[in-house]
Amino acid sequence: MKRTLALLISLHFVVACSPEKSPPPATDKTKAATTTLITPDYELLRPTDEPAAALLILFGGYPERAADIKREFKIAEPATAQQVAVLFMNYSQRLWLEESEKKELGSRLQSAILKHGLPTDNIYVGGFSSGGNVALLLSDFLVGRDEFGFKPKGVFVVDSPVDLAELYATAALNVARNFSPPSVREGEFLLEKMSKEIGDPTRSLDRYETYSPVTFGTNNTDRIANLREIKIRLYTEPDTVWWQKHRQQAYVETNGYRLKRLYGKMRELGFEKVTYVTSENRGYRSGGERHPHSWSIVDPEELVSWMLAN
Repeated sequence: MKRTLALLISLHFVVACSPEKSPPPATDKTKAATTTLITPDYELLRPTDEPAAALLILFGGYPERAADIKREFKIAEPATAQQVAVLFMNYSQRLWLEESEKKELGSRLQSAILKHGLPTDNIYVGGFSSGGNVALLLSDFLVGRDEFGFKPKGVFVVDSPVDLAELYATAALNVARNFSPPSVREGEFLLEKMSKEIGDPTRSLDRYETYSPVTFGTNNTDRIANLREIKIRLYTEPDTVWWQKHRQQAYVETNGYRLKRLYGKMRELGFEKVTYVTSENRGYRSGGERHPHSWSIVDPEELVSWMLAN
């Protein structure tokens, strides 16, 4: 039990081209009055005195809950300074979503939006690592539906493992090379989970197409087809030296490489509002650890500006 808990606490999936121009962030440093509401499902940070101009919904990586997202991603002040409400979700430990989970999550968000009087016409969804997969799959589902009363205007992912079949293959390589203990533990976990719940991609690739945002091996993008007309950002920090030194992984085995491929595929398919955003030496965990697979690769103020741009 202790080993499992430790694994979940440490688990982050290993698994872009400059950003489009946005208005500069506000220079007014006056701290906006905000209200924080905490529920079992989420933490909501919203303006106290005025209606929110936009809503940002955030999903953490595999073990992250709302408090973890708030600690690792310094979005609170830049968002509230621009009257943007932030919904930090206690929804993680998912690499993919079942259809029933998409419906349940859509209803849960609908309830929160109605209960707190949040905007329905300017909503953005984002996620880190596995949470980025959730953000993409959920946004695709919501854009294709009318019954929830809201649809995302944009979605962004932060170094997410968007092709589960390739994630499986990378996990197998990490276990076989036996170089980095964290990668070996993560690889063993992933292989067990995906083998049990989806199958081996060499025999069940159709099931991977059902659950992955993209499956490069079969050129399948059905799970993100509805996102063609909304704003998309794909964030990564492609520090090839770090991955080789600490994980003995080649660039083609990283999330950054796959996000770059996804960007190219989206552009090829006519996604005109997608941007691949890279950073350099921004990736640090809150405790000071250098790691390119981190929330910190996103510039919070620039992200808010992108959200509020027409």
